[in-house]
Amino acid sequence: MGRRHQVRATKCQLLVTSLFVTLLGLAVTILTIITRYGAHFIIISGVSSEANPYRIFHDIAFYSGICLSMILVLAALLSTVATVRESVCLMAMGFFCFAIVFCALIQAAFWKYTNNSEVEDAMMDVYDSVYEEVRRNLSSFRRQELATIHETFLCCGKQSPFGETGGIENETCPSEHMGTAREVYGMILTSFLWFSIHFSNNLDRKGKYIFRET
Repeated sequence: MGRRHQVRATKCQLLVTSLFVTLLGLAVTILTIITRYGAHFIIISGVSSEANPYRIFHDIAFYSGICLSMILVLAALLSTVATVRESVCLMAMGFFCFAIVFCALIQAAFWKYTNNSEVEDAMMDVYDSVYEEVRRNLSSFRRQELATIHETFLCCGKQSPFGETGGIENETCPSEHMGTAREVYGMILTSFLWFSIHFSNNLDRKGKYIFRET
């Protein structure tokens, strides 16, 4: 009698774990879709040049996230069916999927450690190229793109250590009258960019980035 209760409790734990893994897979899917089609990422990807690797990083993040979410959902499904049917084969397949996810996370952590600032540099290079073209008055279309970047990321250009560049900021900075909800939304989605700019150790940037409250 006691053994039956233990088996039943173990099954319940496995089913609950499978449910949380399914929710995790769905969360990864939602985050991946936001990363792919979010306005902040679309803008940077749209203005990046062919030589800039940001688009490659963007595509890799999207496809990797989709694959990871599919594997998580598949592992949860296999574990659920294996628990209900008490199938050793299906349970082994579920654990194999979890092993794949674990190896992928180890690989991602290793890449993050060895290439700590590549994505940040690529994004900053995109902004620098647009900003410099606007500063040289090479393209009116670039000026509109820079204004869109400033409005979306709630930022206000950068200040050169060799002199003020207030003209560009006055023309491309977002309006002071913006909704509180939009401000909170932008701050959440771009918090990683804010920390990258303020805590970056790169010294080869052409000026200091300025974030102002709106």
